[in-house]
Amino acid sequence: MAEEAILGYLEKNTEISDSGRFADEFGLDHNEVVNVIKSLNGFRYVDAEDIKMEKWVLTKEGETYTATGSPEMQLFLAIPPEGIPREELQKKLGPSIFKIGCAQAAKNKWVEMGKQMISRKVHHVEDKVKNSLLQIKDGKEIYDEDVKALKARKLIVSQTWKGYSVRRGPNYAPRRKKVATDLTRENLQRGDWRELEFKEYNFNAKGQPLFCGHLHPLLKVRQQIKNIFRQMGFEEMPTNNYVESSFWNFDTLFQPQQHPARDAHDTFFLKAPSTTRELPEDYVERVKQVHETGGYGSRGYGYNWKREEANKNLLRTHTTAVTSRMLYMLAQKPFAPKKYFSIDRVFRNEAVDRTHLAEFHQIEGLICGRGLTLGDLIGVLYDFFSRLGMSKLRFKPAYNPYTEPSMEIFSYHEGFKKWVEVGNSGMFRPEMLLPMGFPEDARIIAWGLSLERPTMIMYGIDNIRDLFGHKVDLSLVKKNPICRLGIEARSE
Repeated sequence: MAEEAILGYLEKNTEISDSGRFADEFGLDHNEVVNVIKSLNGFRYVDAEDIKMEKWVLTKEGETYTATGSPEMQLFLAIPPEGIPREELQKKLGPSIFKIGCAQAAKNKWVEMGKQMISRKVHHVEDKVKNSLLQIKDGKEIYDEDVKALKARKLIVSQTWKGYSVRRGPNYAPRRKKVATDLTRENLQRGDWRELEFKEYNFNAKGQPLFCGHLHPLLKVRQQIKNIFRQMGFEEMPTNNYVESSFWNFDTLFQPQQHPARDAHDTFFLKAPSTTRELPEDYVERVKQVHETGGYGSRGYGYNWKREEANKNLLRTHTTAVTSRMLYMLAQKPFAPKKYFSIDRVFRNEAVDRTHLAEFHQIEGLICGRGLTLGDLIGVLYDFFSRLGMSKLRFKPAYNPYTEPSMEIFSYHEGFKKWVEVGNSGMFRPEMLLPMGFPEDARIIAWGLSLERPTMIMYGIDNIRDLFGHKVDLSLVKKNPICRLGIEARSE
């Protein structure tokens, strides 16, 4: 209906000067008129020019006062000729209207504000606020000082009105011609395609967005770190076992069975199947012995090692459980130097906050060789972390049950302007390696870090729950930039 009205009006008139007034005159919705004008303008039936006008509109509070009157008027009318106690008047009007009404009525010198009583100072008043609001609502102009007063009381706000002025376009016609958008089989059979007018093809129009998969930032950073390990000659370890036995997760790593990390408060134990079925028995005996009485130059822990504790199944708490399996398999063969790495998910029974989750990803690298020293470990760490873009490193002595010596790794963060812990490292203890079957001069250096921390730093995320879990914004997954981890560092 709006299209017929616009084209019909322009057939007899040269211009629609204001789309708003046109809509009011013909009883049309202005939004509908605007949409039709845009469509006709696109096909050059009309030429449209923007019109912008600033006008005042009532706020929700201002709308209320057009019906009830201003607070000062409500207060004035609520005061009887003999006056009224303050508390009674407040109850009658409500705290908000009473407070505003008192301030404005006193300012207008309508009332006498006593300590106990409030009374009228004049007999008749005019509600200029209500009158001004009604004039604005009706589209009428009011004095500038009245506008300033209403604006200061937040009873009106400025609003930009947008409309169009419209003239005939080069393709104007009293009725829009129907153009064909497709050439059909029926058109060809009937032969009417010769008379059809086809819609022009817009080569600049964008196609429908493709709904496809997107890589999560963690996956991008993980792939870059995998590439770095492969550049350094490392092989990836299989990490497909989320469920491990306590034996491979703790006992093989020379971690005592009374260690706090093995408590249910820190580890997720399985109900079914609750225990493992198979363990290498000869190796189990050697692990038991080194825990109870020591050996290989160690005194052990001197406690009664229990097989039932070792048999308990759990969700692995670190990827070092994968490392212990891999090293045991390696020790059963003639010794050969190796470089291994793993990146996968681990689980810990931790309270969830902005920096901790009950599941996260762990990165681990290790080198197996003869005669390796702490100096070799430090050198490899400098090489690895420089490829991540972290060239400033510091090391601090630390304690781990299965490495000695052990070091925490710190890197200087240029953005934070401080040293930040980025990982842990050490040399696997003889009590771990020799029961597996490694020769006495075999040394294994290793280090680990989380995948989430470098990803959060790289993508400017300060809450881990915004990166991983059910609260992640899908737009982060769809629109995150490519990961260029290590590229700048290697180009220096």
